[in-house]
Amino acid sequence: MSDLSAFPITRRWPAQHPERLQLYSLPTPNGVKVSIALEELGLAYEPHTINIGANETWTPEFLALNPNGKIPAIIDPDGPGGQPLALFESGAILLYLAEKTGKLMPTDPASRYETLQWVFFQMAAVGPMFGQVGFFHKFAGKDYEDKRPLQRYVSESKRLLGVLETRLQGRSWIMGEEFTIADISLLGWVRNLVGFYGAGELVEYHSFTGVQAWLERCLQRPAVQRGLEIPARP
Repeated sequence: MSDLSAFPITRRWPAQHPERLQLYSLPTPNGVKVSIALEELGLAYEPHTINIGANETWTPEFLALNPNGKIPAIIDPDGPGGQPLALFESGAILLYLAEKTGKLMPTDPASRYETLQWVFFQMAAVGPMFGQVGFFHKFAGKDYEDKRPLQRYVSESKRLLGVLETRLQGRSWIMGEEFTIADISLLGWVRNLVGFYGAGELVEYHSFTGVQAWLERCLQRPAVQRGLEIPARP
């Protein structure tokens, strides 16, 4: 039996199966990256719903796991050397899971780095820009009288969709014929932009036919469908 008692988060969200990887998350664009990866990989894990609407990420127990106060985060009881490993930042978790299992990442060194560049592209550009569109179009920012911030983020999001459109020409997935963590990192954000954020018309999503077809392929994968609903919302 794995002992996770050294991690304060397990006192607030007890592990019923401490031998399994522990996932602390919510089905947000960043959160679903990890649940989709875990489903694709077939790893045994135990999900814990973290209610960000109730500020649960700012509790002492959660901050002890992720001092940045964001989901997702994990504890792997079977980390390097057989010792428990705690990780936050969705991109780092994706890389860790891919390297732990030898899946969802090309083995060729050049292709591996090419995959990582697209994960970093999502982390550095797509997530921040699409998230700002959501804030200024759907949430509190929509009431701001000055519409220049929204226009700025919409323009940049359209440009980023164009980068993806070009990349996907002649490719089924970001890396060609292999579904990887690059696809996983991006799909939730594109889905959210045109779905939950309702910004499809703003960014002229209809014109990005390659991105549309790629997202549909992603959403047809059973593991993606499962991962998009994990953990259950509060």
